[in-house]
Amino acid sequence: MSPLAAAFADGSVPALIAALVALEGVALWFLWRTRGIGIAPRALIGSLLSGACLMLAVRAALIDAPWEHLAAWLLLSLVAHLADLALRWSQRP
Repeated sequence: MSPLAAAFADGSVPALIAALVALEGVALWFLWRTRGIGIAPRALIGSLLSGACLMLAVRAALIDAPWEHLAAWLLLSLVAHLADLALRWSQRP
C-alpha cells in the first residue's frame, strides 16, 4: 500500500485537513484582530466549524468508527451550518 493510500486508510488525511481548518481560523482571527483586515470571526466560525466537522465525519467513516461517532460529527456539522445560516440571514426591509 502506498503511503498516501495508508494515510487515507488510517484517517490521517481528513484529520490533517480538520487541523488545517482550525489553523486557518486562528490565522484569520489574528489578521482581523491585529490588522483589522479580512472577514470578521463571527462571519467565519460557522463555516469553518461545519467544514471541520465534516472532515472528522469522513475520518470516522474511514477508520470504521462506531456509527454513533459518524452521526455525532454529522449532527455537529449540521448545527454549525444552521448557525452560520442564521447569522447570515437577512430580512428584506
